[in-house]
Amino acid sequence: MRTRHFLQAVALALCCAAIGAAQAQQPTTLKLGWPTSDGASDPLAIGARAFKQALEKQSGGAMQVQLYPNRQIGDDKQLVEGVRFGTVDAAVVTNAVTAQTEPAFGVLELPFLFENEAHVQRVLDGAVGADLAKRLAAKGAVVLGYFEGGFRSLINNKRPVAQPADMGGVKVRVMQNPIYIDLVNALGGAAVPMAWGETITAIQQGTIDGLELPIALIEPLKVNEFAKYLSLTQHTFTAYELLIGKRLLDRLPAQQHAWVQAAAKEAVLEQRRAMAGQAPQALASLQKAGMQVNAIGNVASFRQAVAPVYDKARKAGQGALIDAVLAAAK
Repeated sequence: MRTRHFLQAVALALCCAAIGAAQAQQPTTLKLGWPTSDGASDPLAIGARAFKQALEKQSGGAMQVQLYPNRQIGDDKQLVEGVRFGTVDAAVVTNAVTAQTEPAFGVLELPFLFENEAHVQRVLDGAVGADLAKRLAAKGAVVLGYFEGGFRSLINNKRPVAQPADMGGVKVRVMQNPIYIDLVNALGGAAVPMAWGETITAIQQGTIDGLELPIALIEPLKVNEFAKYLSLTQHTFTAYELLIGKRLLDRLPAQQHAWVQAAAKEAVLEQRRAMAGQAPQALASLQKAGMQVNAIGNVASFRQAVAPVYDKARKAGQGALIDAVLAAAK
């Protein structure tokens, strides 16, 4: 009897050990969402795929990334909140929406702030980017890296915009972000805050005249099929944050934590390389498809028109960040 019980105990222990070993071999899976398409030229998708590839390679398959494009697990705002509170593992989100959680990120959205992409990268990869990341981490979301979407320009069906006066009466869809609302209104247009899911229908129905987007997103989102004029205002630069939940990251073993960080760095470099040549190609394609494209005139006149947007940001206590960004231009 004792022998039988002993053998049963041994069998049970072996079974438990086998189950434990099998569980230990199961990869750690991260669910990564973003609000736009999974198209080959979509800047968010490029970054998400780069992170997946890098992490799975870094970890030798011990970590896996499942991709959820097209708002499958939430739009920008829902993704940021989900990451913070643990219902979403990771996300790629638009900086302007991140600013709704941590207003300091709004500095990156100030109009006509950046001189060029090199200036942007010095800011994102330097002290300003680190400062912003620290602030967001205190609210539960860790910035693993900053992806790029390029400079945003104005698209509409009313008229080409070459100077601020051309914005008069143009109804422009903007993200639900105060800086974009103030930007369009300061230029003489009528800002219409609107969720992305409603935007295309609003253009088709004439409820709005246009919107503003990075050039690389116009074709993937099929905006060129419904809007006629593209004016290269390049008024703001779009950054995207690659986010992961702080509580989730803190729970990972040290090796997995290191893999995630290394993969993020690799993904940022890859995403930026892929984006580097996209704007000229996208612009040529849009012109070929019939979109009317124009440059703007005197940029100084636009900067003068939006001066109140800067005054408002400084009054909100963001003067030091603004000065740090401007200093990085040199």
